Amino acid sequence: MRTALLQLNVTDDPEQNLPRTLEMVAEARAQGAEFVLTPEVTNCLSASRTRQREVLQPEAEDITLAGLREAAAHHSVWLLIGSLALAEEGPEGRFSNRSFLIGPSGGIVARYDKIHMFDVDVSETETYRESAGYRPGETAVLAHPPFAVIGMTVCYDLRFPHLYRRLAQGGAKILTVPSAFSPVTGAAHWEPLLRARAIECGAWVLAPAQCGVHRAQRGKERRTYGHSLVVSPWGEVLADGGEVPGITCVDLDMAAVEDARGRIPSLRHDREFEGPR
Repeated sequence: MRTALLQLNVTDDPEQNLPRTLEMVAEARAQGAEFVLTPEVTNCLSASRTRQREVLQPEAEDITLAGLREAAAHHSVWLLIGSLALAEEGPEGRFSNRSFLIGPSGGIVARYDKIHMFDVDVSETETYRESAGYRPGETAVLAHPPFAVIGMTVCYDLRFPHLYRRLAQGGAKILTVPSAFSPVTGAAHWEPLLRARAIECGAWVLAPAQCGVHRAQRGKERRTYGHSLVVSPWGEVLADGGEVPGITCVDLDMAAVEDARGRIPSLRHDREFEGPR
């Protein structure tokens, strides 16, 4: 099955971002892709809560979701929207970081809200408090398209291996990790963590990413690491999207999952143990 990872460089303006994303979906389909994936915050990447309140919409009104659902139907393609930043109803004014699997008829097959919030001090000048604006999800999600069970995750989830083990033990053969990784942590940890999750789970890992400097009408510009990766169930990096926007296509052999799990059947070898004393 030909799979395409879209590496984007979005701004903090959803209306400006959507046309290029739609062009890339069409380009990926023209290259034979049957399953297309976009990165985290496909609609809007912004460090400004003020700007987010100005432009983010609830799911039912989000133009990126509507446009990509139409594109999936038009091209008859499976589409993972890595995530959208969405406004929530209610007085708190918080947001959701939500991933969607869209079927080839344009229908929403699965939704997943990012569970783990990126609250870190990368350096003295680079600080993130995702939980200050976003409500964390509470439920792991398996999607069931006809070609393979998919375990849906987003970005910082990558650092929590127990989530991936649960997804794999639940039947996931593909793990999706759409991201907007920091350049500092990306250079140090992105590839090793993705390879580890693939090896531990014996699953395909598909990680479309944001890249470059993201222009902003409000607040500071953001930078992201890029390097969208496809990792095999044996832990081999089969494709790397580099540091600029583009499309990375790989043909997935789903038999590789059973081969890897047959050679190293660790998903069946869990044992109960007492905690440390």
